[in-house]
Amino acid sequence: MQLEKGVTKAADAFGGKAWNVVGHTYTPKLHSDDAFLWHAVIPADTFVPPHIHPFQDEWIYMLEGTLEVEFGEEKHGAGPGDLIRMPKGLAHGIFNRSGATATCTFGVAPSGKLFDLFGRLDGLTDPAELVRISAEHDVNFLPPPE
Repeated sequence: MQLEKGVTKAADAFGGKAWNVVGHTYTPKLHSDDAFLWHAVIPADTFVPPHIHPFQDEWIYMLEGTLEVEFGEEKHGAGPGDLIRMPKGLAHGIFNRSGATATCTFGVAPSGKLFDLFGRLDGLTDPAELVRISAEHDVNFLPPPE
């Protein structure tokens, strides 16, 4: 699918649908074979557990609030205007430990199966099922620490 020309308005979702994924609200803004971009509202005390995208580079551009990204034992904080870079094949987890909601835009390139994955995960609360479905869409969660 090629990139469509036009404008996705601030209040709109590309494709008309937003998703609740792990307690976060993801609103797609752009989707093509080459790239996928979504706006995220990340409530305080929520997180995306460590995982790997074997075929996609991922990034987060911070709009409001702060997030922490962990690459194994290495932790980095990011606030408004900061860009978090997560290369393909590198395990990373994303945490909001700030006590306040954070907003940002996420992107991946290429899109891979992520757009479809979010549709499948919308509202899902069973962690084992989330891990299973994610693996089918090329997102591999790491086992929890001992």
